Amino acid sequence: MKTTNWKSGRWAEFFARIWLRCKGYRIIAVNYKTGRGTHAGEIDFIACKNKTIIFVEVKKRNSIDNAAYAIHPQQQQRIIRGAEAFLQKHSQYHNYDVRFDAVFVSFPLRIRHLINAWIANR
Repeated sequence: MKTTNWKSGRWAEFFARIWLRCKGYRIIAVNYKTGRGTHAGEIDFIACKNKTIIFVEVKKRNSIDNAAYAIHPQQQQRIIRGAEAFLQKHSQYHNYDVRFDAVFVSFPLRIRHLINAWIANR
């Protein structure tokens, strides 16, 4: 049975969430979408640790190095807009620090968590 890119991407996201949970993060949203007209991209998942809310992008490629180059500036901006929309709807996180992380996954299973993968220009 052949695994599709979509399916293997979902598996990568699942393993990334487990990886971060083992590192003490709490997952608060998965595949977060802001809705039409926001020009925001889907956020793979949103996590929380201490007083920091983390918006996480997962990239699955045939190698960790290839995955590291897969998040383009336009995608970063869409995720930032999605994060802003999330924070507007969830006032309980207004006093939290905000961070954008990336998790790179390759199979057989290798995972790399990049903290502060990019910074939001405000």
